Amino acid sequence: MRTAHILVEGQTEETFVRDVLGPHLLGFRLHLNPVVVSTKRVKSGLKFKGGVTDYAKVRRELRRLLNDSSAVAVTTMIDYYGLPDDFPGVASLPRSRTCYSRVEHLENALAADIHDRRFLPYFSLHEFEALLFVAPQLIETAVEEKGVADRLAALAASPEEVDDGPDTHPAARLFAVAPRYRKAVHGPLIAGRIGLSGMRPRCPHLDVWVSRLESLGPG
Repeated sequence: MRTAHILVEGQTEETFVRDVLGPHLLGFRLHLNPVVVSTKRVKSGLKFKGGVTDYAKVRRELRRLLNDSSAVAVTTMIDYYGLPDDFPGVASLPRSRTCYSRVEHLENALAADIHDRRFLPYFSLHEFEALLFVAPQLIETAVEEKGVADRLAALAASPEEVDDGPDTHPAARLFAVAPRYRKAVHGPLIAGRIGLSGMRPRCPHLDVWVSRLESLGPG
């Protein structure tokens, strides 16, 4: 069994790794250790967790995780939407290209800045909620609001391509049609019901990342 650390944006992603992604990768003899980004540290040793506010904090966390020489890899699960302007590659982001080429640009820039062969960056297109659009009916069932599935049905074919506008990013669209949705409660619940097998065919960026993680196992 090998171990990889994964720096995640918040509690929802941590639960997704623990309950969905992690168990899948155990079948490839890879143990994933989720670590939530620490937004602040104080002298008492306490840490405040969740949310990506600037690149410096993420870089420190990644360098700390990479100091563990026993880990086969360090990866990330951070939202593309709302990424702080000081992240590598943001200033030179080619907006005219596809979302897949843009996220690849950012991941390559981050990899170049960290400069460690064990580092495998991943940004969620465009945020965690997009994965849930794979199954609108499961969202409707979880939040117990009629009509949600019909209003989200058009997004199910290509969830990762939902845009990142301030009023049209995945979470904004979801809250608009399902006001009862609570990220930390419903997000992992719905994701668990969909499963990776439901997500991967319609989320190619996620699929490539999971395949790379699968290849890290000892075989």
